[in-house]
Amino acid sequence: MIPATSRPSHATLRFTVEGMTCASCAGRVEKALKTLPGVGEATVNSALEEAQIVAPGDTHWQSIAAVVEAAGYRVGTSEVTLAIGGMTCASCAGRVEKALRAVPGVLEASVNLATESARIVIVRRAVTQAELVEAIERAGYQVRRLPEQGGATDAAEPEVVFTREARAVLIATLLSLPLVIPMLADLFGLHWMLPGWIQWALATPVQFWLGARFYRAGWKALQARTGNMDLLVALGTSAGYGLSVYQVLRPNDGMGHYYFEASAVVITLVLLGKWLEGRAKKQTAAAIRALQALRPATAVRHREGLDEEVPIEQIRVGDQVLVKPGKQVPVDGRVLTGSSHLNESMLTGESLPVPKQPGDRVTGGSINGEGMLLVETLSTGSETTLARIIRLVENAQAAKAPIQRLVDRVSSVFVPVVLVIAFATLAGWWFATGDIQQAIINAVAVLVIACPCALGLATPTAIMAGTGVAARYGILIKDAEALEQVHQTTAVVFDKTGTLTVGQPTLTAHVPVSLDASELLRLAASVQAGSEHPLAQAVTRMAQQRGVRVPVPENVHALPGRGIAARVDGRDLKLGNRRLMEELVLDLSPLAAPAAQWEEEGNTVSWLADTTGVPQLIGLLAFGDSTKPGAAEAVAALQRLRIHTGMITGDNLGSAQKVARDLGIEQVFANVLPAQKAEIVQDLKQQGQVVAMVGDGINDAPALAAADVGIALATGTDVAMHTAGITLMRGDPRLIADAIAISRKTYHKIRQNLFWAFVYNLVGIPLAALGWLNPVIAGAAMALSSVSVITNALLLKRWRPAADRRDTAPVDACPID
Repeated sequence: MIPATSRPSHATLRFTVEGMTCASCAGRVEKALKTLPGVGEATVNSALEEAQIVAPGDTHWQSIAAVVEAAGYRVGTSEVTLAIGGMTCASCAGRVEKALRAVPGVLEASVNLATESARIVIVRRAVTQAELVEAIERAGYQVRRLPEQGGATDAAEPEVVFTREARAVLIATLLSLPLVIPMLADLFGLHWMLPGWIQWALATPVQFWLGARFYRAGWKALQARTGNMDLLVALGTSAGYGLSVYQVLRPNDGMGHYYFEASAVVITLVLLGKWLEGRAKKQTAAAIRALQALRPATAVRHREGLDEEVPIEQIRVGDQVLVKPGKQVPVDGRVLTGSSHLNESMLTGESLPVPKQPGDRVTGGSINGEGMLLVETLSTGSETTLARIIRLVENAQAAKAPIQRLVDRVSSVFVPVVLVIAFATLAGWWFATGDIQQAIINAVAVLVIACPCALGLATPTAIMAGTGVAARYGILIKDAEALEQVHQTTAVVFDKTGTLTVGQPTLTAHVPVSLDASELLRLAASVQAGSEHPLAQAVTRMAQQRGVRVPVPENVHALPGRGIAARVDGRDLKLGNRRLMEELVLDLSPLAAPAAQWEEEGNTVSWLADTTGVPQLIGLLAFGDSTKPGAAEAVAALQRLRIHTGMITGDNLGSAQKVARDLGIEQVFANVLPAQKAEIVQDLKQQGQVVAMVGDGINDAPALAAADVGIALATGTDVAMHTAGITLMRGDPRLIADAIAISRKTYHKIRQNLFWAFVYNLVGIPLAALGWLNPVIAGAAMALSSVSVITNALLLKRWRPAADRRDTAPVDACPID
C-alpha cells in the first residue's frame, strides 16, 4: 500500500466514479464510501460521475478505489506519460517513482531509465499534471517534455542533447590527453611530467565545467537524502583532484605526486560512457520511431469533385481520401474505387504486397503500390490500427517487468552501501599503512567503479529491443508481464475455428427428413439471415448460389453455445448442434448414419427442428472447414519447444478429433460452451501448467483472460485483442512459436545483463578496496559496464522468425530496423 503524503487532519477529496447509471447507484457508492475509517461525509453525483468525501489526511487512495470496486463501480483513472531529464542510474529512477507515488491521487508510477520516461496512473480529478511536475522537480529532476496529442515524440530535443554530449566528450578528451601521455610514455621508459600548475590548468575545466553535471545531480541527490551514480563520481574525482591541488600548493621539491590525470580521465570516460549509452538507447527505441514515422502529416481529401491536400488532423470519419501510387495510406478505411497492391509489412511483417479491390479494408501507414485508390475513412487519429500498435509497443517498452522489482530493491540501497565501503577503505588503508594518499586513491577507485547504471539498464533495454523486433515481425506484446509469462509457457491451447482453420466453412451437404433439399436450404438460410457466424454465412452463400428466395425471419434470438431460433412462415424453428437437439428430446436416428459419417470426416453438423407443436426433426446440414496453411507446422514447432498442445471448440467431437489428428494436437475438448472454455483453462492451470490461450473470437475472450497469457489473432475481433496480452498481426499460427521464442531470448538477455551487472559490482568493488585497481581503470570499467549491457540487449535486433520461413522477412520497404 502506497502511503499518501501528510495532509491536514481531514481533507476534501474529489474524484470520478465510473459505471453509475442512476440515483440508486450513487446511493450505493455513498454507502460504500462511508464505510472507510474516519469518513463522515460522502456525496456522489451520478450525472457528473463525481464523488466527494471528507476523509482523514492519511486515507489511502487505494482504499477508496477498493471500496468503490467492491460496490460494483470503478474509480476513474487516467494515464500520464512524462519525459524525465537528469536521471543517470537506477537509484534516480527509484527516487522519481517514490516522489510520484507520494503525490495524493497517484495509484501507480513506473519509471523507465532506458526511455527516460515515467508512466503514471492517477485518479481523475484528484491530481493535476502540474502537481506531478512539481513532485519530480522537488526530487531534483526535470520534466523535459510534456506528452503531446497522439503520443508523438519530439525527436529534436534528444538530438540536441546527444550532440552536446558528444562535444563535451571531445573537449574532455583533448584536455585529458596531455595528462595521460606522460603516464603512457612512462611504460616505454620515458620519464617526463608536465609541471603541476599546467596539470592543474588542464584538469580544472574538466572537473568543474564538463563535470559540473555530476556536482549538480549529486547535490540534488543529497538534498533528497539519497545517493546516485553522479554523487559517487563527484566525490571520487573531487578527492583525487583535491589531493593533487594540495600537492601543488604545499612546499616541496617540485616532484609532488599528482592525480589530476585520474580525476580528469575518469570524468572523460564517464562522459564517453554516457554518450555511447545514449547512442545505444536510440537504437533500442528504433522500433517506436519507425512506427511513428509511418504517420503521414497530410492527406488528399476528395470532396465535391475537388482534391485538396490538408493536415491529417482535419480528416474526419466518412471523408474520402485519394491515395496516389507510392504514397502512404493516411487513414484506416474502405476502398471505394480503384485497385492496387499495398505493402503492409511494417504493420504485419508480411513481405508480399496485398491486393486491394473496392470493398476491401486498408490500414493507415501501409504503402500503396501501382494503382490510384479512393478510400472512405473509417477511423482516424488515435483510433487507427497504427496508433493502437504504437500504444501497445510504447506500453510494453515503458512497463516494468516483475523481475525488475529485485533490481529496484538492490538499487535503493546500492549507493549508501558503496559510500560505507569507500569510507571503510579510506579508514582501513590509512590505519594499516599510514599513507593517506594511497588510502584516498583506493577509496576513490571504490567510488568510481561502483555502477548502479548497469543494474538499472539491464532489464528495460532488453525489453525495448525484444518487443521492438517482435513488433517488426507482427508480434505485439502488450506489456512486460505478458512477456515474462509467455516465456514460461508449458501448454498452448487453441480455439479451432478461425485460429487453426481458415474460418470460412462451406456447406458440403444438406439432407432433409421429408422436405425437398431446396426447402430445407430456404428455411435454414432464413433462420440465420443477418447472422455474422461463419456457418450462417456459408448457408447464405449457398442459398444465393442456388437462387433460393429467403423470407425475412421474425423473433430471431441466439441460443448461446447451442444455436439460433427464429419464426419463419409461422413456424418456430431451431437450428443448432446435437446438444440443442437433446434438449428438445428429438429422435435423430433418421439421419444418424450420414451425420456420423460426416462428423468422422471432420465436418461440423447442424440440425434443423420445427418446434411449433411437437418438436420434429426437419433435416441436417454439414459444414467443412480446411485447416490453415502452416497450422501443422505451428503445432510441430511448439512441440519442439517441449510445449503441450490442446484444442478447445464448441464443435462436435468427431470434427475436433479430425483436425487434431491432422495437426498433431495432443488434447481435445469438444462440445464446449463459451463459459466452459475459461473453466478448462483454469483446470489446466491448477494442474501446474502455465497456459497460453490462442483465439480470435468474442467467445474466446473469457478464456484469453483466464489464461496465464492470452494470444489473439488480429484477424479476429477487437474484444479478443483487448483481452489478450499478445496480438499477432497476421492470422498465421506459426507466429505463436515465434512469440514464445523471442520472449525466451529476451529473458535470456535480461538474465545475462543482470548477471554481469551484479558480478561486475561484486568483483570490481572488492578489487578496488584492496588497492588492485587504480581510478583510471575503474572509470573505464564503469563506463564499459553500462555500454556492454545495452550492446548485449541490442543483439536481440538480429533475431528472426524460424529460418525456413522466408515469407515473414520484411522487405527493404519496411522502415523498422
